Amino acid sequence: MGNQHEVLKPQPLLGSDGIIVEPGYAGKLVWEYNKRQAKTGFMRLKEWDYYLVSSKKYAAAFTISDMSYIGLISVSLLDFEAKRDFTKTMLKLLPRGKMGLPETSETGDVHVSGKDYKLDYLISEGQRRIACEIDSFLDEKPFSCDISLEDLKTDSICIASAWKEKPTCFYLNQKVNCMRAKGSARLGGEEFIFNPDVDFGTLDWGRGVWTYDNTWYWGTGSGLIDGKPFGFNLGYGFSDRSCASENMLFYNRKSSKLDEVSFYIPVSSAGELDYMGRWTIKSSDGRFEAVLKPIMDRKAYIGAGPILSDQHQVFGLMDGECALDGGEKLAIQDFLCAIEHVRNKY
Repeated sequence: MGNQHEVLKPQPLLGSDGIIVEPGYAGKLVWEYNKRQAKTGFMRLKEWDYYLVSSKKYAAAFTISDMSYIGLISVSLLDFEAKRDFTKTMLKLLPRGKMGLPETSETGDVHVSGKDYKLDYLISEGQRRIACEIDSFLDEKPFSCDISLEDLKTDSICIASAWKEKPTCFYLNQKVNCMRAKGSARLGGEEFIFNPDVDFGTLDWGRGVWTYDNTWYWGTGSGLIDGKPFGFNLGYGFSDRSCASENMLFYNRKSSKLDEVSFYIPVSSAGELDYMGRWTIKSSDGRFEAVLKPIMDRKAYIGAGPILSDQHQVFGLMDGECALDGGEKLAIQDFLCAIEHVRNKY
């Protein structure tokens, strides 16, 4: 296995020079983030809280992000059976870190609103709640949701990494998988119910200062294997990962660390990436090997002057096998997950 430096001691994320004190990974948020210690200016600071809540038939995704020069609030509804998805995006100009995103994932409610929408993230002991209302979401139909995620403070995956070419740029991230989901979303007269016995939510919590041009790969899944909660986080492609990867398995509330992973996207006869073809995912330590059978490609492209965003988040069913830290092997069969390939310039 390559270098997988585990950080165990709670500590400030950045030193007085604005550089990460101890890069690596952790099973919980041991780094204390303070945006005022960043040395690159507020216009480069990026903060976001993203939740994905899914069942076998449908999913909902929620984003509150403050990119300093622009604030982005988005809500997505995905119907895997009908193979349709829709996203409503609301923007705020020049929020400059004032959207109320907390400096820790453990506490702090977030409230954003506009003339025809509101989205709240509410954190209490053992629970995260997502409440949303949008007057006109799709075909002038209103959207609303009230979803609770069980947060037992079990193992997660956190990573703190910098960029070799610019050490004052940093990436602090926590992914929390396998939070049982209860509640519903409603679009007009149509209801999407989440059952905590089989449905789960994932949190992607990120803070940092990035360089201008980055490409990344990310995979996440939460569900059941043999009746026990199973999930994974796979990611690579940007920042200096020589300190550690962010690749982790979760089974029955315990984590297993993986080395590096690679996503192999098929190529069409025209020489272009075929996102709806079967992907292969492999880890360098041989403990994760799987094939993704795509259901839908949730894609988005924005090109405006120096800003570029080319996103492909592919939802599908995964087949394969993985091995836990103790050597136990798990068969992954028709396991719903999301795998993405994104390039951003901003």
